[in-house]
Amino acid sequence: MADEGTQQERPQHMPNSLVPGVKHVIAVSSGKGGVGKSTVAANLACALALTGAKVGLLDADLYGPNIPMMMGPTKGPEQRDGKIIPAESYGVKLISMAFLVPEETPLIWRGPMVHQYLQAFFRDVEWGELDYLLIDLPPGTGDVQLSLSQMVPLAGAVTVTTPQEVALHDVRKGMAMFQKVNVPLLGIIENMSYFVCAHCGERTEIFSHGGGERAAEKLGVPFLGRIPIDPAIREGGDSGHPIVVTDPTSPQAAAFRHIAQQLIDQLEDGTQRGSSIDSLLKKIKQPLTGH
Repeated sequence: MADEGTQQERPQHMPNSLVPGVKHVIAVSSGKGGVGKSTVAANLACALALTGAKVGLLDADLYGPNIPMMMGPTKGPEQRDGKIIPAESYGVKLISMAFLVPEETPLIWRGPMVHQYLQAFFRDVEWGELDYLLIDLPPGTGDVQLSLSQMVPLAGAVTVTTPQEVALHDVRKGMAMFQKVNVPLLGIIENMSYFVCAHCGERTEIFSHGGGERAAEKLGVPFLGRIPIDPAIREGGDSGHPIVVTDPTSPQAAAFRHIAQQLIDQLEDGTQRGSSIDSLLKKIKQPLTGH
């Protein structure tokens, strides 16, 4: 196990032979499925692009790729001079297994095949110069997460959760996995945090309240923000029009932009404010309930 302070000492611009033109590689993760991780990844990518940054989004959820549907590119990737030119939508470069296999075809792969295709998404794709490359991971702590940590130097990982305790339980395991492979934790995002009635304005905490923030506080990592549960966010994902670009002045879009700015502030000033490995693992053993 690494010693105290390892996270803060991690080099911020390690040489990367697979994606040499990419400044920051960010993993977007979740401990379990159904928390809206891909929706968050798509909107964060768009929010970063709206700042003028050069952004890519790699759909590493090989078994259940959804990013092309959520981003709605008008055409898929192309092949040129032995390299794959990514698709593009809303200023974000995209690659996904969904571009390469028929929609109804299941992938039945063991770990080595997963590793091979994930490596190809870095090595064989012409990403060019990027400020941020977001990686939409599958839920959990499986082969893709381990392979990714071995392939490229990650600037850090963002974890998406919902407020209820069952989701937060899996967050702890996911965060411990990243820490064990020396990946900094950029923070926790609480998705589906609350619902505001469009007619009466009443706010309802459907999935409890404040769990993501309490988890971040107890584990000593940044709490990046809350995203409401809202039909407009779901509709944007289903139609390929993320709410950040279709309704940029909405409170929902503002929540994504706020989180994107926090990531920019962390990465561009060269600091990650999460816990060291030893201190985090001690805290993970503690319950996350309560104030």
